[in-house]
Amino acid sequence: MSPETPDKTNTSNKRTAAFSILALIVAITIALFWGDSANLFGLRRFFSTRPGASVAAAPSVAAIDNTSRSQLQSKMKTPIYFLSHGGPNVMYDVEHPAYRKLAQIGREITTKVKPRAVVVFSAHWQAGRDTIQVNTAEMTDLIYDFYGFPSHYYKEKYPNVGSKEVANKVLDSLKEAGIAAEGVKRGLDHGVWASFKCAFEPETNPLNVPIVQVSLFNTEDPDQHYRLGQAVARLREENILIIVSGMAVHNLRDLRFTFGSKTALPYAVSFDEALKEAATTAPAERQKALADLLKRPDARQAHPSFEHLLPIHIGAGAAGEDLGKRTWTYPEGSMSWAQYRFGELGNASSL
Repeated sequence: MSPETPDKTNTSNKRTAAFSILALIVAITIALFWGDSANLFGLRRFFSTRPGASVAAAPSVAAIDNTSRSQLQSKMKTPIYFLSHGGPNVMYDVEHPAYRKLAQIGREITTKVKPRAVVVFSAHWQAGRDTIQVNTAEMTDLIYDFYGFPSHYYKEKYPNVGSKEVANKVLDSLKEAGIAAEGVKRGLDHGVWASFKCAFEPETNPLNVPIVQVSLFNTEDPDQHYRLGQAVARLREENILIIVSGMAVHNLRDLRFTFGSKTALPYAVSFDEALKEAATTAPAERQKALADLLKRPDARQAHPSFEHLLPIHIGAGAAGEDLGKRTWTYPEGSMSWAQYRFGELGNASSL
């Protein structure tokens, strides 16, 4: 062996050490600017490289970032909101506690959830006994499905667009679950646009994403509606927000007895609390607990017909293993304005 060989070996080792230090600096720099996914990948590759071993070409930062984003999207789910929407007069009663609460919920959605689209079920659209309808229209009018209000109520506007893409996702999900479904062209009823005008005031907190409305069944079967929610649950993994719009307690017949009074009728309080207990129970028992609500002695007082209650069954079904939470309540007369969210904001994806 020539006397020069050790020098060459030392030189080679110094170059390897210099390269290793440089690679470490690059890995740390990437981690600082691109987050944990790049950090883990880069440092694992660095520390698994032995001196003298060949160094495979690392994927680009863009490829790492896209992979990480895809994985995060698959794990994150949007929460689900049950809105007690009231009548169209809530749009004008800006001092009412429910108006302020709806506005707060809307701000939470636009600033924290940041969905790419909204799929909404309203108490005011019931299709067939065994068939669900989905609004496929991209340009939708408003339906003024209320009576006896001042003329300016029927001139209200709410800017909105639909989405054929999202509507088809809903239709596909329903058909894969064995639920008969059909696309139709329809406007938005006031269970959507009146509450959305409070939550997503067009000038101060616009929603700015497509809205696709879906019907209920024309039945009072709570389990049927729970399964409907389960069928569309996967939409949550695509950053699509599910909103179900109804009323925690809804008795228009008794409303005349409570004009001018803020005092809640006894059943408005008792059923409101029973709904909370059922909706917030453990997911494994939630379906039965919600179904049992319809058998309570005060159920027909709180809901002479159940179409305003059934949306929460849809929301709970779509929630899967996520817990329900009553975020606010306000029993008033023969009504209750309770608002619910299933799932935590930390599970929401804004990717």
